[in-house]
Amino acid sequence: MNIIATIHAEIDEVSERRAELWHRLSDGRNPEIVAQIKELDEKLASLWGEHRAIRARIRFGEPEQIVKRARAEERLERAA
Repeated sequence: MNIIATIHAEIDEVSERRAELWHRLSDGRNPEIVAQIKELDEKLASLWGEHRAIRARIRFGEPEQIVKRARAEERLERAA
């Protein structure tokens, strides 16, 4: 299984867990549930960030290669 599919599966699991907690929270305010939801929100943000970084790497290449290409293009423009 590729890494993007793995991340998507984890995002789905965390999202389901968060939805369950929101449902439980609708029964009444519980600081423990609120803290768990906050942790899951942070985990989701991290997973989506990782997903975006991997997709960018797939699409554009490694950051070092991007910088290398940009510097080469810059040198070519200055030389022209």
